[in-house]
Amino acid sequence: MTREKEKSCCFTGHRIISRDNREFVIKKTYEICENLIAEGYTDFIAGGALGFDTVAARCILDLKEKYENIRLTLALPCENQYKGWKKSDIEVYEQIAKMADEVIYVSEEYYPDCMKKRNRFMVDESSVCVAYLTRMSGGTAYTVTYAVETGKKIIFVK
Repeated sequence: MTREKEKSCCFTGHRIISRDNREFVIKKTYEICENLIAEGYTDFIAGGALGFDTVAARCILDLKEKYENIRLTLALPCENQYKGWKKSDIEVYEQIAKMADEVIYVSEEYYPDCMKKRNRFMVDESSVCVAYLTRMSGGTAYTVTYAVETGKKIIFVK
């Protein structure tokens, strides 16, 4: 199935979500995604990292039970991105990857800019970027800045 950019949304967000904020972030992400689905969005691209990427991917997988026409693509920086993760996090990652409609690796091996390459790919393949951004540094800030520069609509989880 071909992804239509105009009906595609990517996610970007921090790996760490405070316990105090976690339930709000999950609830707000579901709300945003359901609104996008109501607007005709069918393709959702998550980066497969810990934290917000996992929240977003699980959200779409849950919503697929209600909306059969939506798809989840995992855009991964490299094949061994989970190297060094805790066993429990790897198990969640592998479960999400199995349930995703598509898994894309932007690189076979890790190299210093493969995360940026993955982030740019997600933005380039989308018309909307849903972002959990709490500070203007790091990969999430880079991705939001790139999305703004390329004229994408940004929806902040706030």
